[in-house]
Amino acid sequence: MGRQQLLWAAWPAFLAACALELLVFAFVDPHDMQLGGQPLTLSRQGVYSIAFFLFWGISFAAGVLASALRLPADDVDRCPFKPGDRPDDCLRH
Repeated sequence: MGRQQLLWAAWPAFLAACALELLVFAFVDPHDMQLGGQPLTLSRQGVYSIAFFLFWGISFAAGVLASALRLPADDVDRCPFKPGDRPDDCLRH
């Protein structure tokens, strides 16, 4: 996967993380959250930041997976080595 394709997945993931952050924290107060029955010791901004990066990571992974699944089979199955440099397992294809 090329750099441009990763950037194509990163920007929509960023926007999705922004939307999820707004949606989730419109209904949830970080000071009311608990982890293992104990209240969180983080500040509100700490919870917002961690949640944003979690949302961004999950959205980015979904975007990368969607980009990988739309690749043609010939691009996926192609051996990355030049014909003279191929290891034995690439010669079978």
